[in-house]
Amino acid sequence: MPQVGIQNLLEAGVHFGHQTSRWNPNMRRHIAGELDGIHIIDLEQTVEMLEAARVFTGELTSGGGKVLFVGTKKQASDVVQTWAEKSNMPYVNRRWLPGLLTNFNISSNHIKRLHELTELTESGQIDLLPTKERMNMQAELAKLEFALGGVRDMDRVPDAVFILDLKSEEIALREATRLRLPIIALVDSNCDPGNIDYVIPGNDDAIRSCELVISTVGGAVEEGAGAWKVIEEKRQAEEQARREKEAEERRKREEEDKARREVLEKERAEQEAKAKAEARAEAEKNAAAAAAAPPKPPAPKPHPQAVPDDAPHPQAVAEDAPHPQAVAEDAPHPQAVPDDAPHPQAVAEETTEEKADEPAEAAVAAEEESK
Repeated sequence: MPQVGIQNLLEAGVHFGHQTSRWNPNMRRHIAGELDGIHIIDLEQTVEMLEAARVFTGELTSGGGKVLFVGTKKQASDVVQTWAEKSNMPYVNRRWLPGLLTNFNISSNHIKRLHELTELTESGQIDLLPTKERMNMQAELAKLEFALGGVRDMDRVPDAVFILDLKSEEIALREATRLRLPIIALVDSNCDPGNIDYVIPGNDDAIRSCELVISTVGGAVEEGAGAWKVIEEKRQAEEQARREKEAEERRKREEEDKARREVLEKERAEQEAKAKAEARAEAEKNAAAAAAAPPKPPAPKPHPQAVPDDAPHPQAVAEDAPHPQAVAEDAPHPQAVPDDAPHPQAVAEETTEEKADEPAEAAVAAEEESK
């Protein structure tokens, strides 16, 4: 997009500021003078700063960055939506949801819920629900669509924020400042440019002024996003080609391995068949040799009553055995008594004498005690 000149800014009324009584002293360096109680903005600075913002956003988006467009004013909401959708960027043009950036985890849950309700509506499943539940879901969908319709595809915190009116978007400005995100803003004479990284001095109330600034920044964003899209498509094509090449190489290796295995299996089968054939031929050869040899005479069977030559004669074995009577003679007689054993009558007499002597000894002992 060609650079915007001073004549374009004059025709759009970008040079008109607010009344002198409502100005912000921090905007003094961007004010060229006053006319009929209205500050006149220095358009030379506006041209330079607008070009700097355009270059920054173009470089940012050409590298895959995201810029969040914020403009909830009635005269700018449609233009914000148009240019944001052209460049496929998130935008807020109706109402800023507090915590959209600083509590993005919660905001992402709301965005997820918005997608779920949208899917139910588009598929027609919401019509199958009870009337009360269906009406509640439709009301919830309308509320989420109003607040988050422009950021439904924002899956992360943006890389920069473009704000159209600092007075109307104070919450967005505070959240972006807290997260230290680069801020591009159209700053009127009644605003403070202190926290703005890329200040664009100009009228933020006139429709034509807002359209010119948004179209300039949005055109740079669109060009950068288009360049990134080309780069991304090229990268994806290269990645796809690399994957296809790897798949083709893998397929070739698999075919080679398969052919190698088939050759090895064929060789193994041939070797096994050869070994079986050799074994079969050897067996046939042995069988033929056995059939050609003369038969051996049968061995004589032994006579059942024949006795081996070295076996002893039965009568000789009986003669060697001792006679039973001879064995009995050597054994002691059961009634024999040992020579040194005492005679039974002598033992009985000795016992009788011992019993007769016992009373006499007792009487002698009694007399001695009486004395």
